[in-house]
Amino acid sequence: MNPPFHLAFPVNDLAKARNFYGDLLGCEEGRSSDKWIDFNFYGHQLVTHLATPISDPDRNKVDGDAVPSFHFGVILAWEEWQQLADKLAKADISFIIKPKVRFKGKAGEQATMFFRDPAGNALEIKSFKDMGQIFAVD
Repeated sequence: MNPPFHLAFPVNDLAKARNFYGDLLGCEEGRSSDKWIDFNFYGHQLVTHLATPISDPDRNKVDGDAVPSFHFGVILAWEEWQQLADKLAKADISFIIKPKVRFKGKAGEQATMFFRDPAGNALEIKSFKDMGQIFAVD
């Protein structure tokens, strides 16, 4: 198993962060205070800190989509990705990039979706039918 990563980032409302990451995404809550909350993000440690959120980042073209240059996320199993995409759609999440498959028929073919948390942080959740394609090049 690879070691888990740790990512801390600003949010402007801890109650909304708790609802989004805990209730909607299903991340178990760890330690917390009135200034921060730890979440188990698919085996990785996310820490939401009460602070001024990052402004909207620049975007770069990736396979025809305008991808936020600052974003984070996780790679899920194909079925788990689809279940989360369905759950987010039912929750009326406003997608930056709707769930789709990109790089079809090419190296690195992947399912992806982009959305924002309540503080405006961009998340990308992706999946590969063949996990060996994560770092594939043409």
